[in-house]
Amino acid sequence: MVRLFAAVAVPEIIGEALARRQTGLPGARWRSLDQLHVTLAFYGEVGERTADDLASELTRAAVRPFDLTLSGVGAFGDDHQTQTLWAGVEASEPLTVLAGRCRAAAERAGVDIERRAYRPHVTLAYLRGADRDRVGAWMINHNLLKSPPFRVDRFGLYSSVLAHDGSQYALEREYRL
Repeated sequence: MVRLFAAVAVPEIIGEALARRQTGLPGARWRSLDQLHVTLAFYGEVGERTADDLASELTRAAVRPFDLTLSGVGAFGDDHQTQTLWAGVEASEPLTVLAGRCRAAAERAGVDIERRAYRPHVTLAYLRGADRDRVGAWMINHNLLKSPPFRVDRFGLYSSVLAHDGSQYALEREYRL
């Protein structure tokens, strides 16, 4: 079994700008540059044969190259505790179409994926025991985040291995748009 997801990698220059914001919040486990991406679809644990089928089906997901811009920050969590800090992604029809095609590829390959609204973002940190007031202050201090547009001309199928210090990702296959 292998844990898979499809994603658009964040270019290094954009990642470096995000990394400069990843400070000043005790309890944050900041994501490294190689972990910054916009998830298109999360497939979870799949068998090797299904992974091969999925990789093949993703060749049909391509759209024309397009530009993306990161904008703002936010958080996911429940009513009692924020668990994730993220950078937002400005609305992009091509990104939404690409994500939909990656989900359709999963269905054709027989991968059962979670049904929820697509909310593109770049995870910046996972939080453990972070003070709510400090999280709020961090978000206020960084809410004007706006990256220059960057060109998306490829996406990847990544494997993910859960480790004590966070997930380790490996590009399994790349798809040019």
